[in-house]
This record gives sequence, structure tokens and C-alpha cells, in this order.
Amino acid sequence: MAIALQVAKRASMHGDVPIGAVVLDAHGELCAQGGNEKELTGDPTAHAELLALRQAAVALGGWRLSGCTLVTTLEPCTMCAGAAVQARISRLVIGAWDEKAGAVSSLWDVVRDPRLNHRIEVISQVKAEMCTKLLQDYFASQRA
Repeated sequence: MAIALQVAKRASMHGDVPIGAVVLDAHGELCAQGGNEKELTGDPTAHAELLALRQAAVALGGWRLSGCTLVTTLEPCTMCAGAAVQARISRLVIGAWDEKAGAVSSLWDVVRDPRLNHRIEVISQVKAEMCTKLLQDYFASQRA
């Protein structure tokens, strides 16, 4: 989570909401990272989780990321939760909950929905206070 937080801070330097994500391979080694780039690139799909998943697929040579862990500073939205399921991620580690758009527990539970072909183990509230504070500070600075 510490690396995901560093990536999130970098995202805010170019005007994006500070959300960071990393992917650890099946051996626990860092293989990918991504920070929000929606503002930087003008791409509505440039969420931290999607960028990290894409980078991991390239690094590992395929879209099936079985055995991998996705670590993200904020609970994924429906798009990112769906992408994690499609990538066959084994574990999802979440910092802060997103009560407005979260799709892992807050509003929906896409990653553990028994109707889908894959379910993901979820570990939540990892460094939650730090993740929440980073977002609160960012939004406070935007209102100032």
C-alpha cells in the first residue's frame, strides 16, 4: 500500500484525483503500477486500477492475472472492479472505502458476485486513514 500511496501522490501533481494502484505477481513482487490519469490524458478510462492491470498484463505476458494481487488506495468503481474480475485477479487490497461509487462493498459487490465466473478475495481498510486523508486534503485544496 505504501507504493500505491506514492503513486497516488504523483497523480495529484498533474491535477488528477490522488488514487494509486499496484499489482503484485503471484510471488508478491511488484510488476505494475498506475495512478489516475483522466485529467492528464483526457481518457475517461484512465483510472489507476485499469492502468496498473494493463501494465501487469504486458509485464506478465497475458491478460490472465491469476495469483496476482491488486492493491488500490480507494475502493474500485464498477468499471475497475469488473476489470479485476475479467483479469482473474486473485486478491484485492483496498485502502479507503468509496461510499459514493464503490463496487466492492459500499454500493455493489462486483468482485464477489456469485453470478459471475470469478470471485476475488478482498482485504480492506489497509492504511485506510492515510488513504482517506490524502483524498480529503486533495479535495480541500481544490475548494480553496
